[in-house]
Amino acid sequence: MDEIVNKVAQSSLMVFDLEDYYPDNHVVDLDISQWLLEGFILKESDFREQLKNNDWSQFEDKYVALYCSTDAILPAWSFALVSVYLAHHALKVIHGNKELAVIEWYQDILNKLDYTDYFQKPVILKGCSKKPVPNQVYTLAIQKLMKVAKSVMFGEACSAVPLFKQK
Repeated sequence: MDEIVNKVAQSSLMVFDLEDYYPDNHVVDLDISQWLLEGFILKESDFREQLKNNDWSQFEDKYVALYCSTDAILPAWSFALVSVYLAHHALKVIHGNKELAVIEWYQDILNKLDYTDYFQKPVILKGCSKKPVPNQVYTLAIQKLMKVAKSVMFGEACSAVPLFKQK
């Protein structure tokens, strides 16, 4: 009987898995409607008082997506003021939804990574994820990998889709 050989494991193929960098609990959202009268009306003195008395420590070392879940019409300074309080605790504050904050997280991570292990090697940008990696993050990752890799495929080793090959 012939021995089964895992040719993928023996190849120089490198796997780049975005799930390895997924933020898990590092990205949170914050709805400012909780500090509005009936969720819609900004009464400045009450708003400022509630912000002053809020426990901001829960946002320590987090990326915070700041948004308003109601149709309240708010002045730009309201979000800026909340950001002032968050700035002492959060790593970053994003005005928008949680997905935007996750994309920002990945962009910062991808900009800091060392890609030398992928230099002139065939790379698979792993596509089957168990975590909700936004599609835009794959776009960011391929741009980084194209600068160093010999080729980049998307998916799994058994069914990879070619994306890029150096000329």
